[in-house]
Amino acid sequence: MIWPFKRKPVENRASNTGYTASLLAARAALITGREGVAELTSATQSCVSLWEGGLSLADVQGTDLLTPPMLALVARSLALRGEFLALIREDGLAVAHEWDLSTRNGKPTAYRLSIADVNGGYTVTALAGEVLHIVTGASASTPYVGTPPLRRAALSAGLANAVESALSDVYSTAPIGSQIVPMPEAQVDDLTALREGFKGRRGSVLVVEGVAQATAAGAYPDLFKQPTDLTPNLQRLESSQAIKEAIQSIESVFGVLPALSNPATTGPAIRESQRHLGQWTLQPLAKLVAHECSIKLESHVSLDVMRPLQAYDSGGRARTVTALVQAMAQAKESGVDVERALRLVNWE
Repeated sequence: MIWPFKRKPVENRASNTGYTASLLAARAALITGREGVAELTSATQSCVSLWEGGLSLADVQGTDLLTPPMLALVARSLALRGEFLALIREDGLAVAHEWDLSTRNGKPTAYRLSIADVNGGYTVTALAGEVLHIVTGASASTPYVGTPPLRRAALSAGLANAVESALSDVYSTAPIGSQIVPMPEAQVDDLTALREGFKGRRGSVLVVEGVAQATAAGAYPDLFKQPTDLTPNLQRLESSQAIKEAIQSIESVFGVLPALSNPATTGPAIRESQRHLGQWTLQPLAKLVAHECSIKLESHVSLDVMRPLQAYDSGGRARTVTALVQAMAQAKESGVDVERALRLVNWE
């Protein structure tokens, strides 16, 4: 008689140092970031919000795929991951949260994308021409891999996170406002009941002891009757200065001038900070997005963040227009070629 059931094969599990553990560790590092929770600091999220708001306001010409919500996703992905990938579909862009790629001569040729969905998502394989791949901060060794700004200021981001965590622990566990108050000698039961009555009262008396114990039972039991404060002295740590410098470094790598978060900053400095963010950070990012879209969508795509953000000197432009009109009127009266004169000063 033949046994009707086959023996179940032995199932081999990966050890804690195998491929599965490495894959899970890489996935955890991808989610939490390089320093773990550095992306969760208030300075980082403020800069990311500026990127999202500025890029989502951009004027888009040449395509209907780059909607304001999509541009906000692009800005956030570039700020926290350094690159953005999306599959080009007829009904819009499908954003990828994970991907793998193959390259030839340093250029991507094919992708394997993981698209998020409510039912768990799916994986799709696509050629390079079907995928929008926007990269910022790439190196010469890996031109197809982006680098987020926090990777360029890892020490500052980690320092800000460490200082914030330390201060949080201090304010949560330190005996702030608690005191040791010397009391006259009394019965042990009375002192015990008094101590129990003060328990859990934050900012009140923490410990009550007799005068003899406070003075080590010396010859002068009436000395040192003043309460002793247990609040830690945080001024010696200079934590405010350390976290201020770390926040300034984080803002600098995101292209945000530290003067924008200075409480003493006035209107002109705020406007200059906004112009700096628009001209030297957001508009170059918009150029990268427009360049990639122009190649993959086979149409001329342009993005402009300067006009919606008003990131220019309005008064200076008005004075320039006035001067140009007067100059052109004088040139017309005198018979000078205006176009040639403008080309001489590199104005088209």
